[in-house]
Amino acid sequence: MGFRMVLDSQPDITVIGEAADGAQAVELTRRLRPDIVLMDVRMPTMNGIEATAAIVTAGGESRVLILTTFDLDEYAFAGLRAGASGFLLKDVPPADLLSAIRAVATGDAVISPSVTRRLLDAFAHRLPAAPDAAPGAAPHPAADPRSQPSTHPADRRLQRLTERERDVLHEVAAGLSNAEIAARLVLSEATVKTHVGRILAKLELRDRVQAVVFAYEIGLVHPCEQPPEPR
Repeated sequence: MGFRMVLDSQPDITVIGEAADGAQAVELTRRLRPDIVLMDVRMPTMNGIEATAAIVTAGGESRVLILTTFDLDEYAFAGLRAGASGFLLKDVPPADLLSAIRAVATGDAVISPSVTRRLLDAFAHRLPAAPDAAPGAAPHPAADPRSQPSTHPADRRLQRLTERERDVLHEVAAGLSNAEIAARLVLSEATVKTHVGRILAKLELRDRVQAVVFAYEIGLVHPCEQPPEPR
């Protein structure tokens, strides 16, 4: 009810449906075709991760935002892998909630890159190691995935990128905004935006958040040695 009051107060946002569980969310999304689905995680009958996967697999235009609690809810990474366009903290301020919904409606990420990096640093410590990595093994410090040939099947898409696009992907995954990437790589911000668009197309990713997830999965970037403290 609180979320609906906030959303309905905006002239450019209309709430067209509410679901009591994941199964109903999938059905309403199929029938109503909303631009954005604001998805809870812990629900009866079907949880938010399963519902997100079902909505994305159906191939519609609806984009899903996962609602999660940063320091308790461990489903955020699974939600992104299921195809969510991002996630929000459950205590997100109303203004941030509104700006996030508008951002994802235009195809952008729904949270700042720095928050994405901080959250994924926390979740990455709970992910299984790559199939060819020994348990507990750390990446060789001298190895740079941008210059190494891809050997794991999950890495093959990386070969589609140019060297400059790999550089940009690395900076995106490191939590930099387009303006910060432009300054670091001595490019215009418009050029960086073009590179990001090409990266998403070549890697068959929906948005910037999934690009960060992809970079973590293939080892292009690695989590910090210690997970960050929840905020």
